[in-house]
Amino acid sequence: MPSAYNHWLVALSVVVAVIVSYTALRLAARIATSERHGAWIWLGIGSIAMGVGIWSMHFIGMLAFSLPIPLAYNIPTTLASLALAIVTSGFALAITSGQRLTIPRLSGGALAMGFGISAMHYMGMAAITIVPPITYDPILVASSVLIAVAAAFVALWLFFRLRDGNSISQWLTRIAAALVMGLAISGMHYTGMAAARFMPGSFCQGGVTFQNNWLGAGIGLFALGIMVVTLLTALYDTHLKSSARIHALQLEQANAELQHQATHDALTGLPNRVLFLDRLGREIAHAERDGHSFAVLAVDLDRFKVINDTLGHGPGDQLLQEIAGRLSSAIRAVDTVARTGGDEFLLLISDIRMPADAAVIASKIVAELDKSVLVGGAEVYSSASIGISVYPADGVDSDSLVAHADEAMYFAKQHGRNTFQFFNPGMSVFSRERLDLERELRRALPLKQFEVHYQPKFDVATGRMNSVEALLRWRHPTRGLVAPMDFIPLAEETGLMFAIGEWVLREACRQARQWQLDGQPFLRIAVNISPIHFRQPKFLDVVRSAFTDHELEPRCLEIELTESTVMDHAETSVQILEDLSRMGVIVSIDDFGTGYSSMSYLRRFPVDKLKIDRSFINDLTTNPDAASIVAAIISLAHSLRLKVVAEGVETAEQLQELRSLGCDQFQGLYRSAAVVPAEIEKFFRLAADGVPPTNQTASAQTQSKLAVLTVAS
Repeated sequence: MPSAYNHWLVALSVVVAVIVSYTALRLAARIATSERHGAWIWLGIGSIAMGVGIWSMHFIGMLAFSLPIPLAYNIPTTLASLALAIVTSGFALAITSGQRLTIPRLSGGALAMGFGISAMHYMGMAAITIVPPITYDPILVASSVLIAVAAAFVALWLFFRLRDGNSISQWLTRIAAALVMGLAISGMHYTGMAAARFMPGSFCQGGVTFQNNWLGAGIGLFALGIMVVTLLTALYDTHLKSSARIHALQLEQANAELQHQATHDALTGLPNRVLFLDRLGREIAHAERDGHSFAVLAVDLDRFKVINDTLGHGPGDQLLQEIAGRLSSAIRAVDTVARTGGDEFLLLISDIRMPADAAVIASKIVAELDKSVLVGGAEVYSSASIGISVYPADGVDSDSLVAHADEAMYFAKQHGRNTFQFFNPGMSVFSRERLDLERELRRALPLKQFEVHYQPKFDVATGRMNSVEALLRWRHPTRGLVAPMDFIPLAEETGLMFAIGEWVLREACRQARQWQLDGQPFLRIAVNISPIHFRQPKFLDVVRSAFTDHELEPRCLEIELTESTVMDHAETSVQILEDLSRMGVIVSIDDFGTGYSSMSYLRRFPVDKLKIDRSFINDLTTNPDAASIVAAIISLAHSLRLKVVAEGVETAEQLQELRSLGCDQFQGLYRSAAVVPAEIEKFFRLAADGVPPTNQTASAQTQSKLAVLTVAS
């Protein structure tokens, strides 16, 4: 029996096949990315939409087919073919929603899906109530089944491979894949249609007859509507899920950043104390199980506060970052280094066999940190003091191990620095005493426990007292008079020296002015300035404020600086010293001969006095070399028109030798130790009774160089 096709309906069936294919690709992606409950919902929706789409394509293709007789359809059989299409679609989507798609799984799924689609097609053909029944060409039937299986294999593979990603290239790939799949599905259908044989004289008995064109268009529009709505819903839901994932990722990143900030040091990026203690706790638990040992190292930089106060916080931060890098490179990947304070670090050295292993690492760190660092355009040196505690000998909990490492570190700092010490129980007493001393030192200034004592300086030739040196003393309510060497290094380490030094400077100026108001003869007061104080940006303002607030002439104030202080950043020192000298303040170089003065800089420094270190005076009468050095210093100073002061004079023989060498002034126990202000007033009275007092003309013989030049100009 001759047959024909409606080309418009054929084209519509192909369009439906392509759209079904594209919708299936998107549904596979949506199911794969959904949670368990959501995946089941989308699997159900997708099965219905895809099944209706595939069935519609086949049914439209059948409606496009026409014979000389009207065709009638059995409704239950037709609906059964629709149900089979939905089940087959659900099976296909379920196969491709898993995490893996193996070749056996893919092949089995392709066979099941291909036979399912073929069964749907031939069930739909069987719904035609034609007499006699339709016969089929076996070769074409087999070809249609093979096409269905091959199309199913490709479709399942594409569903799985193209379900992820949203780039432009992936969208274009999906569209191309949908075209290929749509044509394959159409090819299977029309091959199956070509296999059908209708006998001449056939007629339809029973069933329902449809107006093919309008019904085909209606089914096509209905199927397209379902698929478009399903596709848009899937895309919108994907967009919402994608936005939710983005927000969740952003929140996760923010939480991770907050977690990192809470457990890491912002400046160096190293773990902080919180994370260190957490890892230490884990290491203790691990060591308890396995019975191994480990070490905790407390590292504190020597002189960091001096460097930080001298160069500023920017270079100080650069130094800490460099130190952090060196510490990290000195340990193994399994170890931990943490920054726990300003210049304090803690290290966890895991799984050591013996304490000597920790000593090797500590030695390596000491050597690394002893190397110079270029920060802020200056080459600086900052060694480290290291304390070591070992588990379980020095503690079995975090607090004990860290505390004992700290105690060993303080012990190392007090016994030479730039070294390491293992903890021993005797250090605990030392550490507690140091903490107590530091706490009491912080309260000493507000509680007015500090005193300034004054050691007279005498003219070598006449024996007259013409100046005094202000020396700090701490009168503790229970400890008594604390020796300077017991608290001044601690004040420098803890950053208290600047405030204490400023108080000494102001107190000395106040006392000098008070003696003047009491009618005492002219007396110059010398004040030692620490390196920390000298490098402060406001140092000159502090000096100026000290003598102006007490209405003291600047020529009555003498600033003493050690040789190493002025030679550290000599160019900057020149400018500061020139400003001091222009004020009229006398400048002295203390402990001369123990540092590394350059003669060229010594000529440039506006210095008024040199003080010979007591180490040379001690051997002056017994060691010819010491006598030669003293003679050379005096000769050098006089050639530069500088006054010379010898400190630490304790015998008449030393004084006589200094007199013969032409020294200008001396101080020391031979005449007087440092005494309270009332004792200095006794010297005034003695001078009034026996020795002629110093007059203003004699006292003015030593003046600041630049102040004299300013007056002369």
